[in-house]
Amino acid sequence: MKSLIQLSLFAIVGLMSSCSPSLNYYTETMHDDYRLSEAELQSVQFYLSKDIVLYRDLGINESKISEGKIKIVDGRKVEEIVFPKETPGVLMFSPKANRFAISFEEGEDSFLMFGPNKKAGGKFVLLAKEWDRRVGKVTYKGKTYNTTSQSAMAALLVDVDKARKVSRKTKKVGGRKI
Repeated sequence: MKSLIQLSLFAIVGLMSSCSPSLNYYTETMHDDYRLSEAELQSVQFYLSKDIVLYRDLGINESKISEGKIKIVDGRKVEEIVFPKETPGVLMFSPKANRFAISFEEGEDSFLMFGPNKKAGGKFVLLAKEWDRRVGKVTYKGKTYNTTSQSAMAALLVDVDKARKVSRKTKKVGGRKI
């Protein structure tokens, strides 16, 4: 009886793990190999490999917080937005080759930019407008936020099986008779 229960548990765990997505980094090589159009890429589900944290100091006249939490850091009010690891996102548009505007929530200008980084093995990672030492400047919903170098290494993940299905075009020919 005990072995039957153990066998059943192994079977359930096996079924559950076979249903979970097999997430891999979206890389420049994968992008070049699959050659998906922008419309096809918009049907691919992307995920974050690491947390992304955006923050900005609030001005004296800014009292409305619409996106994140208010934190007090060294006596300053700071708005913080956190995108947790494995947050799902979708491609909104591609402003130029190898640049993706990925949205993780509804709303105008609700996207972050990603692109390949040679130092990260060609992974599509978070892009910033500029870097000053370990702090990057990122635009989100029309406002400029800071992010750290830890967030800069957050890359896009995809379910490779589903991405392959998007790019596959199959035609089965029935034959021809006289």
